[in-house]
Amino acid sequence: MEKNLNELFAAKNEMVKQGQIIEACEKYFATNAKTIDFDGTITHTRAELVEKMKGFTGAIKNVNGITIQHAVINGNVSFAEFTFDFLMADGSNILWHEILRSVWENGEIVEEEYFKG
Repeated sequence: MEKNLNELFAAKNEMVKQGQIIEACEKYFATNAKTIDFDGTITHTRAELVEKMKGFTGAIKNVNGITIQHAVINGNVSFAEFTFDFLMADGSNILWHEILRSVWENGEIVEEEYFKG
């Protein structure tokens, strides 16, 4: 039985909260998914996104916490607001709010855009 969007969205958010960011990208993004970062960086495929996220997560020394603040679905579009708290390998701390806008088709994310919260 195919999961509904509420279940898929909740499962993806749980993976992100657990720090399984790369795994969530591999599981929930369509092969031709597009992402748009708040700095203008665009990926055009799941493979490009996974490589980008491997580079980022590889620079994390410790995950101090990942919290989901809000999550909502409207039609086939979901919004999730996260707070990320990381200790980076270079000794710096990263703490930021990010809002993810995801467009879903056939149980997969086809487009995701990231906004500073």
